[in-house]
Amino acid sequence: MLKKIYFILPLMSVALATAQSKDGYWDNIRTTNETISLRAGEKKVVKTADFPEGTTEVVYRITLLDDNQKLSSSLVSVLKAIPDPTGISQGAAGAVFLASTISGDDKCKYAIFTDSKISDAFLTSGKTTNACLVQDTPINKEARILKMKGSDCMTLKTQNLYFAIQSDNWVMSEKVILEVVPWVDTKASRGWNSDTKNEIITLSKTLKVYALLTNKDSFSAAFLDKLSQKYTYKEFINLIPIERSTSIESVTEEALKKTGEEKKYFGLFRDRANAAINQGKFDDAITIIQSELISKNRAESIDYATLANYYILSKQFDKAEKVLNEAIAKDATDINLQLQLAHLYTFTDRLSEAKDIHKKYKDQFINPNISWIQQTNKDFALFSKCHLPDANLKKILRILE
Repeated sequence: MLKKIYFILPLMSVALATAQSKDGYWDNIRTTNETISLRAGEKKVVKTADFPEGTTEVVYRITLLDDNQKLSSSLVSVLKAIPDPTGISQGAAGAVFLASTISGDDKCKYAIFTDSKISDAFLTSGKTTNACLVQDTPINKEARILKMKGSDCMTLKTQNLYFAIQSDNWVMSEKVILEVVPWVDTKASRGWNSDTKNEIITLSKTLKVYALLTNKDSFSAAFLDKLSQKYTYKEFINLIPIERSTSIESVTEEALKKTGEEKKYFGLFRDRANAAINQGKFDDAITIIQSELISKNRAESIDYATLANYYILSKQFDKAEKVLNEAIAKDATDINLQLQLAHLYTFTDRLSEAKDIHKKYKDQFINPNISWIQQTNKDFALFSKCHLPDANLKKILRILE
């Protein structure tokens, strides 16, 4: 059978270039390179290798050979020689030109499917109705680009293609070489498309802090940005529950810092601790303040005052004093710390020191909404509810009258 040989003029600058760029790369590992033999009129289906995450385009080459012929170079080696194939359009155009260096006179028809069941049905019916691409004109060589824009064969969810090839010979067998090389877009390879991004936006709206925020949309955008920088989509969804929970907490805090509303997030932990106190769960309340605020460097002076108050409520006076001494050493002017110190002195037989503190601050306000006297009365009511000794409380109240 007559053999045709196609010679390509060498491109010196091309040969020295690399086919990688900051925007993507040819994946020379997960390529398809299949040689199949077909009897006259026979049909076969070839499934491509799994496309890597972020495959946005593929180049394929089909070449028919007589038994003694060989390809001068593989498709992937040709693609590797094309300079800066950013977006693949420039590089692949050259690839199509260089794609076939040798072919025989045997010919075939082919179709491409995106579903294995439909491609298998082709073997019995020969129908190409549901194919994403059909080549009805017999060819002895073919090279094409399949892009997400402009081809029904490629979407971000496309994991494989199924090449259905049919011999056009009436008598002789033929050999067909199929090569498929994916182009991986760097950004798309991380798995963050419109669907997966919307999934994370929805997740951000389920967080408890979301309802408290003023800039909800800004938070969701920051949450998505921080999480997508930290993980690929597959990495995130494959986290085990404890890893996922820790990750979401970390990303939430980072996003809130970016939007300037992290204090509202920390407030959730204070609310949880206060709820535990109201249920008489002193140890739980102490753990929340220590582990979620103090240990993670989120605490303010009010948190040390709260922790000291919880220790007093649970009659752990030594621990309360240790916390107060450390906190007052950092900020002796914080009035909340001074109030808790006065409470501590009241319950540890240092009534004189307690009275001195009350006398000094009784006319001041704890915060813009509550006075020293109001907060003292509120605290004393809680102390009585928790059955702390109240003998000295009445003596303090006389000072505040």
